[in-house]
Amino acid sequence: MTLKKLALFDLDHTLIPFDSDYSWGEFTLGLGWNDAQDFKRMNDAFYAQYKAGTLDIHAYCRFATAAVCRQGPERSKAAHAQYMEKVVLPGIRPCARELVRQHQDAGDTVVIITATNEFVTRPIAQAFGVKDLLAIELEVDSATGWYTGEIRGVPSFREGKVTRTEAWMKEHGLSWDTVHVTFYSDSINDVPLLERANVAIATNPDDRLRVLATERQWRILDLFA
Repeated sequence: MTLKKLALFDLDHTLIPFDSDYSWGEFTLGLGWNDAQDFKRMNDAFYAQYKAGTLDIHAYCRFATAAVCRQGPERSKAAHAQYMEKVVLPGIRPCARELVRQHQDAGDTVVIITATNEFVTRPIAQAFGVKDLLAIELEVDSATGWYTGEIRGVPSFREGKVTRTEAWMKEHGLSWDTVHVTFYSDSINDVPLLERANVAIATNPDDRLRVLATERQWRILDLFA
């Protein structure tokens, strides 16, 4: 049996050399959407928790989407278009685009799977020419038609990335037995999915993942070196 090849990519610090959730928060701070001192303190604290592997993803999502929830769809989407133009597109490296393109040209199905929410990341995935995105899905208020700040379903974070991958496979008539999965990630938080993949590639790995990848003899790719 020929296995279907999947190339899964984390996003932040894997395909782009920065954290999109964090930089989006900094961008909206520049728009005056938050109190500068309080927001920066909390944003830095959450980011440190993420790197340490101790993040409460639900608390963080409420914090990260609070301004977007307040501003509403029109202003939020306009601001995100500016963010893409000024921050994201200039920050995407040709080597990252080429890596994605190599998998696409080989006939692999490329999926971006990220713990950043869908509002922030959907346009970034589109910029890479990737239509399959597994991101934090956001609850929408039935009365307003806009985000509430809560997570809908299973968050694509830590073990949740395995669950979301399996759900995506089921939707496409696939299973672990019928696919060959290569997963690229920088983060120690993604060890559950790295362990489940057929090929684990520690990409621009954080210090803890670099040590683990060396111990497990996973390939280490310093894409942005």
